[in-house]
Amino acid sequence: MSRVVVKIGTSSITDDEGAVNRATIAKLCREVAALRADGSDVVIVTSGAIAAGLPELGLGGANRPSDAVTLQAVATVGQLALMEVYRAELASHGLVSGQVLLTPHDFIVRAQYLHARQTLTCLLELGVVPVVNENDAIADDEIRWGDNDRIAALVANLVDADRLVLLTDTEGVLTADPRVEDSASLIEVIHEIDSQTEAMAGGAGTVRGSGGMASKLAAAKIASWSGIDTVIANAAREDVVAGAVAGAPGVGTTVRSRETRLAARKLWIAFAVVAQGRVVVDTGARRALEKGKSLLAAGVRSVEGEFDPGSPVEVVDTEGSVFAKGLARHGSAEIGRVAGQRSDVLPAGSPAVVVHADDLVTIPA
Repeated sequence: MSRVVVKIGTSSITDDEGAVNRATIAKLCREVAALRADGSDVVIVTSGAIAAGLPELGLGGANRPSDAVTLQAVATVGQLALMEVYRAELASHGLVSGQVLLTPHDFIVRAQYLHARQTLTCLLELGVVPVVNENDAIADDEIRWGDNDRIAALVANLVDADRLVLLTDTEGVLTADPRVEDSASLIEVIHEIDSQTEAMAGGAGTVRGSGGMASKLAAAKIASWSGIDTVIANAAREDVVAGAVAGAPGVGTTVRSRETRLAARKLWIAFAVVAQGRVVVDTGARRALEKGKSLLAAGVRSVEGEFDPGSPVEVVDTEGSVFAKGLARHGSAEIGRVAGQRSDVLPAGSPAVVVHADDLVTIPA
């Protein structure tokens, strides 16, 4: 039995006026039902709560509000309307759906992260199709994903998925922007996401969508470090979900998983938590960290930002390049006080270890 996470974005399930296109959701649910009939577990990650709420309140088209407070209020109306469409369409295939609303806090707070895993796993064991969305109605604008691509990748890790399918309104990752380059062609396989690949992705794709290809590649990178292949494909393509899961040629772009995968906790540190500050280290410390050692006070050049013990921090070299992330054992003031001092000359009781190896992960940019 395989386990698949399928994410569809606002730009794929809305029409030109920004309203939810029920036919698109019906197509997705039909394809999900086909996967279930073949014995696969499926989790749907969907956008569209705001889009579904706008026509309910007479705010569609040119009347769409732009302020965050109103849009969050619209999402409370739209979430009900959106889930009713999913409930009805999945029920037409004999499937039960369950709504799961997540915010970044559910991944940042370790206890909530584990609870989310237990809930999703239990739903799948009960035969339910979980329908996941960011909780737009209450998400703090200062700490939110803003799109569901990263949530989809983290959910794929939570449920130990075999494949992540990101459905969008393009064929996949192209060699150039097709809006300005007629010769742009599909890249069928990406073995590793590098800076050149990310440069091709550009910014947000549409006015209605908040992600774009850049966020999809960022999500694929998370999945790759989880040992999960990702397929980025066109939601409008017939039987796209089955083709993506089967690895059919020409069905989107497949981003291969890495041979070396991060443990769940280190993946959580690397991608789920938001850094509260930076620790600048010297060349020797960088070499030591890349060999799996702990960060000691002697290797610290300086501290940027204010943070408490246990806070996630980025570790950067003297050129400003981020090459690691970890949980600081001490607050910024204490680390700044002992920066650059060898363990054998530190006053008694002073912290020698700034970030322990167990709480640190080095990853490429």
